[in-house]
Amino acid sequence: MTKVEAPKDQAIKAIPEPTLRRLPLYYQYLKKVRDEKKGEFISCTQIGNDLSILPIQVRKDLGVTDAVGKPKLGYGIDELIAIIEEFLGWNNTKDAYLVGVGHLGTALLGFERFKEYGLNIIAAFDIDKEKIGQTIHGVKVFHIGKLDNMVKRMGIKIGILTVPSLPAQDLTDEMVHAGIEAIWNFSPVKVSVPPGMIVQHENLASSLVVLSKKLALARTTQP
Repeated sequence: MTKVEAPKDQAIKAIPEPTLRRLPLYYQYLKKVRDEKKGEFISCTQIGNDLSILPIQVRKDLGVTDAVGKPKLGYGIDELIAIIEEFLGWNNTKDAYLVGVGHLGTALLGFERFKEYGLNIIAAFDIDKEKIGQTIHGVKVFHIGKLDNMVKRMGIKIGILTVPSLPAQDLTDEMVHAGIEAIWNFSPVKVSVPPGMIVQHENLASSLVVLSKKLALARTTQP
């Protein structure tokens, strides 16, 4: 299971993680409805029915953003999209550095929709001489030795870690020392950070195990 580690006094901790995970789902759904020009307003019932989520849960989730619907009309779609963008911080692009330009790192560099979500990877770092100096999906790759100086010089606060298990902790330590304050960790291990640091662990192997177990369970319960 993905775990968010953050300071105890951080406001985001008061919001249930399932709600945070559903808000992007609502956001993409609302954009689709807007693009299809199905109307200017939408209700929690319609959102819930289309996404197979209880309408009362939709109302609670949207409530954390302080969105307010209009009686008999529902929520203004354009307004609700803007409110969710602001709440999630997607209306202001966040710059980030990526460490580890292997297969996964390269794939993330090419993921265009990051910018939709307010994330802009402006540089990547590696130790592979064949990759250093290259521009991959519009992002230049630098030697890892330049990380400290570039973080301090440009004030980057977000780091994306996509390296194997062995160097993961050492590189995490380097990122912390350089001034990175939030790490999105795609490495196969859970890294340790000082109190006050934010880490989002994305363990792909664990997700595969959960998927496989669910499939096995579904097959055993089928008539």
